[in-house]
Amino acid sequence: MPLPRGLPVVDHHCHLSPHGDGVRAVERFRAAGGTHIFLATQNYEGTVPLSIDAYARQFETTGRLAERVFSEVGVRAYPVVAPYPIDMVGASARLGPSAALELHRAALDLAGRWVREKKAVALGEVGRPHFEVPPDVAAIVEQAFRHALEVARDADCPVVVHSADLSPAGFVELADRAREAGLRSERVVKHYARSRVAESSRGAVVPSYLARRELVREVVGTPGPWFLETDFLDDPKRPGVVLDLATVPRRAAAVVAQDPSSGAERLYVPFVESVERVYGWRPELNSEGTAV
Repeated sequence: MPLPRGLPVVDHHCHLSPHGDGVRAVERFRAAGGTHIFLATQNYEGTVPLSIDAYARQFETTGRLAERVFSEVGVRAYPVVAPYPIDMVGASARLGPSAALELHRAALDLAGRWVREKKAVALGEVGRPHFEVPPDVAAIVEQAFRHALEVARDADCPVVVHSADLSPAGFVELADRAREAGLRSERVVKHYARSRVAESSRGAVVPSYLARRELVREVVGTPGPWFLETDFLDDPKRPGVVLDLATVPRRAAAVVAQDPSSGAERLYVPFVESVERVYGWRPELNSEGTAV
């Protein structure tokens, strides 16, 4: 069953690379019914950035990819930029912990300027490595995370958090960290959420659920805000990781096919209502059902 013409179909978190499928991946997304993506930056140069100029080049590449996605495919791409928290592991080994932290803070400040200049819509990914790191690195990670939350507060934007998978207690701890920094927890998105967390148990932090079939079935129909994502990595060395970019529209079509009477209404939660509640605006379509 085709997706309703007036329904935006949004992948909340994916990556594209000029060295991977790039725009071709978005063609698959569009062909499956997708209309909007949140495009998270990533390291395109193959080495951990060791200067603010390297981060500036990285963000500019993300911005250019977003422009090409819209001009060549007609899908609206919203850039999300920040230094990746795992960068501090490699940067600390090369520069030392203090210099690595200074660089990371400067890159977060640059990301905040991108948001204020309307070149990006959120800071991300920020947070913590999803694996154990040495104590000296763990200490600077926490300082950098605090700075990221403060930058988001000052830029009045959401943050997209990278971390290990979180229990309800982990969601609440994340909410507490945000509030300590003066950022409303409703503007904190836990990306790559792999299991359902009840609305009452997550401290108002917003999960972005990995669009695996079983998880989509479990969360569709639950109260928002929440999102669906593929975390498509566009890495030619690891094809198919994590989920293909066409997955979210395919899952959406399956929801509508299973429940033609109310499936589209339930998808309105992750694709429209949640974007409005977290970001403050709605994904828009023109009369032909194309992103504007």
